[in-house]
Amino acid sequence: MQQQWLLLRTAVMFYTRIPVGGNMGHGLDLLNKATRYLPLIGWITGGVMALVLWGASLVAPWTISILFSLIAAIWTTGAFHEDGFADMCDGFGGGWTKEKILLIMKDSRIGTYGMLGLLLLMLLKFFALQSLSLERALMAIIIAQPLSRFVAATIIYTLPYVRENEDSKAKPVSKGISGGELALAGCFGLLPLAVTVVLFQHYILLLLLPVLWLVRAYMSRKMRRWIGGYTGDCLGAVQQVSETVVYLFLCIAAWIYT
Repeated sequence: MQQQWLLLRTAVMFYTRIPVGGNMGHGLDLLNKATRYLPLIGWITGGVMALVLWGASLVAPWTISILFSLIAAIWTTGAFHEDGFADMCDGFGGGWTKEKILLIMKDSRIGTYGMLGLLLLMLLKFFALQSLSLERALMAIIIAQPLSRFVAATIIYTLPYVRENEDSKAKPVSKGISGGELALAGCFGLLPLAVTVVLFQHYILLLLLPVLWLVRAYMSRKMRRWIGGYTGDCLGAVQQVSETVVYLFLCIAAWIYT
């Protein structure tokens, strides 16, 4: 149990800005094993977003409350995944060979593809959540944050890591994860969705799974075709796209059934 607690704290240290105290190890093996708790980080991020959204909605207009919630998520993770999405947009948008794509994604500067991609992604998140009621927006956030990170974890399980340099920010997950670790990640990632379906009988939410599978299949195929696997930026992009798809799904479902 003490080892698992250490792994969870390691995951919080690596994937968020939340302080976890001193005397924390950060060896590659420890960080790699902590990947099993990546969807659980979504519980934390989703909790922060939901709390800020609920609190802000008591004293501020709905649109401002949504904006505060999105800012809270960015602050909690340090824009870790958003940065990866922007880099992937730049790399796959401007590169035509594996070497060029990897070189562009390694560049810390953001390009036109990354700027436009990130802007459009954030707008999609904002307007999708803004179209929902408070109850449904909270539901969307609580489902999307863990589930999107589980989708990213499946990429680690099925694709090889393609960078060879030791200083890559995703080197801790370059060794992949085992089937057991993926199953544990799946429990954390799918539990909020399952509880929501059972408690509120929103069975249409089950359609999220094939939709996300199609999104994952497309992005996985693109990564395999162009660079032969994944990088840390690709994982961030998968998480961000999957999160946005959940918001859009609930937005469209609410629009259809009202």
